[in-house]
Amino acid sequence: MSAIAFDTLKFAKRLKEAGFTEEQAEALADAEAELIEQNLATKRDIADLKRDIKELEVTLGNEIKQLDVKIEQIRSDLARDLKDLEYRITIKLGTMMVIAVGAVATLVELL
Repeated sequence: MSAIAFDTLKFAKRLKEAGFTEEQAEALADAEAELIEQNLATKRDIADLKRDIKELEVTLGNEIKQLDVKIEQIRSDLARDLKDLEYRITIKLGTMMVIAVGAVATLVELL
């Protein structure tokens, strides 16, 4: 994080004028400067964060596109597998019907 301009001397003078001792004013000014330095974001910090967010958006966009391609491939594979299963069931049912008709015809001839 970049340094933020905070006039500790001016702040300490104001505190002394308000009745603080010199030691108290300096300690409070130093603590305030440290607090500001650690907790406030600079324009550069915000710009860096915006850049990071843009990079993340691009990365996520690419990941989403890849997932869309994979999902479409899975749909295609599933549709192909279902069509194959449909054909296999049709053939098995047809075979069973031919056998059943043959068995009925044989029973009719025997009886």
